[in-house]
Amino acid sequence: MKTFSDTLSVWLNTKKDKTVGGLLHVFGEKSFAFLFLVLMIFPAAPLPTGGIVHVFEIIVILVALQLIAGRSELWLPKRFANAKLSSAMQKNVLPFLLKRVKQAEKISKLRLSKTLQKSWFKSQLGIVVVLFTLGAFFAPPFTGLDTLPSFGVVFIALGVILDDILVVLLGYVIGFVGITVAVMLGAGIITAISHFF
Repeated sequence: MKTFSDTLSVWLNTKKDKTVGGLLHVFGEKSFAFLFLVLMIFPAAPLPTGGIVHVFEIIVILVALQLIAGRSELWLPKRFANAKLSSAMQKNVLPFLLKRVKQAEKISKLRLSKTLQKSWFKSQLGIVVVLFTLGAFFAPPFTGLDTLPSFGVVFIALGVILDDILVVLLGYVIGFVGITVAVMLGAGIITAISHFF
């Protein structure tokens, strides 16, 4: 059985033009999850990335809304779909993700993969992704509070890619913990500030 990493590796080694639409077409219904993985790995990394991650988060929310609406095929504007992948994406980001997915494939198992294909599951998954991404988006800058919600989305995406619901549920736990911590710390900061006024 051909794994996700095998498919990505073959595509990366073809001589065809590497476009966003071409990449996502290779993965079919898993293109949603792959896009979540590619875009949310940046806010999940505890590195200074500037405001660019907010653009990625907005795109993730728009894609997740398609899942909630019940779309089985990812729709992209033609201009975006035909855009060529940058050299950095082809030589650095995708090979990095390929390596990590390969490692995950060695330890994961197929768990309730049919459940992951159900329309109701995809819709609620889209809702959770929107919630976690909003949590990352509105996290105070330079606090690192966007990391856990972003990691939640990364694990959810990885679980869908691997057809392993246990990894998806782990993503739910990580994301909800991140949201809870952000809310509690935010409330604490507001309370502390209110004491000075």
